[in-house]
Amino acid sequence: MSVKKDYLSFQTSRRFAPLFATQFLGAFNDNVFKTALFVMISFYGLGQNDMLPPSQMLNLGALLFILPYFLFSALSGQLSNKFDKAVLARWIKVLEIAVMAAAAFGFYIQSAPLLLFCLFCMGTQSTLFGPLKYAVLPDYLNDKELMMGNSLIESGTFLAILFGQILGTAVAGIPPHIVGMIVLAVAAAGTLASLFMPSVPAKVSQIKIEANIAKGTAALMREAVAEKPVFTAIIGISWFWFVGSVYTTQLPTFTQIHLGGNDNVFNLMLALFSIGIAAGSVLCAKFSRERLVLGLVTFGTMGLTVCGLLLVWLTHGQRFHELNGIMWFLSQGNAYPVMLVMLLIGFFGGFFSVPLYTWLQTASSETFRAHAVAANNIVNGVFMVCAAVLSAVLLMLFDSITLLYLIVALGNVPLMWYLIKREPRFVRNILGR
Repeated sequence: MSVKKDYLSFQTSRRFAPLFATQFLGAFNDNVFKTALFVMISFYGLGQNDMLPPSQMLNLGALLFILPYFLFSALSGQLSNKFDKAVLARWIKVLEIAVMAAAAFGFYIQSAPLLLFCLFCMGTQSTLFGPLKYAVLPDYLNDKELMMGNSLIESGTFLAILFGQILGTAVAGIPPHIVGMIVLAVAAAGTLASLFMPSVPAKVSQIKIEANIAKGTAALMREAVAEKPVFTAIIGISWFWFVGSVYTTQLPTFTQIHLGGNDNVFNLMLALFSIGIAAGSVLCAKFSRERLVLGLVTFGTMGLTVCGLLLVWLTHGQRFHELNGIMWFLSQGNAYPVMLVMLLIGFFGGFFSVPLYTWLQTASSETFRAHAVAANNIVNGVFMVCAAVLSAVLLMLFDSITLLYLIVALGNVPLMWYLIKREPRFVRNILGR
């Protein structure tokens, strides 16, 4: 079957729908499991008899989930080139079933160490699937469909994260073995979806798998840096994840201190941010008129900067000591401007990221595309770790989340200057004309 035919309604075709469903369910399951585990540790006493206190256990969990991006991204790129990507996707999803079966047992016996190990395994499974999902898109879609395909994958990912966090929080208080059954069922559904992905012949079947993790990662990064367009796209995408990580990680505390809201207000703000990214991603593809328009990245950067500054201006100086619900929050004078700005930060984030993902795919050769996405995952991880370190240092020194948000908003400016210096097309044809 040719995957380059049947251009009409590709969103519902076999060329795209199974991949989208597989990716969506995978991201959804990651966040149901991770959120439920973290809430159980924080509020329901899971692991209270273990050696680490809850706060340190949460930090360990976050580290274990992101560590595989550094360890196995190079391997994932090699595997995506060596094997049929559809077949590889199915085996990766079978691995998810195995991990979630172990997690279900961990929930049943209330073992925090086993569940943290499963979190590391889920991070590994996500790392293996990451390069595959973006590298296979140009095989399934034609050039005119690629922008929209990336926008749908991007928007679907963030909505899956949102829904997963909401469900994970909601089920954390029910009998743990039921949570295990839920994540196992979602893993099985994702595996079923992967069975319908069209076959894609291996790009470099004779490639040798590098067993030395450090050597393979170093070689991968050297190759990526040598490809100027590829590495420029990687830096831009990694900045997107840096900004998103700062906003979402600090959002619970920001909501409490500067908005006076409880967990329901936090969920509202997180929903606005995620919906904004989904809407911005899809509209970016519409405005591009089925072409790669790097000028839309500049448009997104300007929006991120202005809205980031507006958020700081609207909330600076506000500090609350009591937490209130949604109805109280909506009665406050600046509630709706803050909600609009949070929605727009996500919206412009979509405009910023979608063209960069498309550029990363089209600037890479068929044989290097999976490696390029793998290198991107590594640099994304580095930027997110840097975001965590910067946040910790600034909060320790100044105890001000609005200052942190201010620095991130202003940081968009030198980042855009760097991108323009490396690729002049970022300042040309912003409207695609």
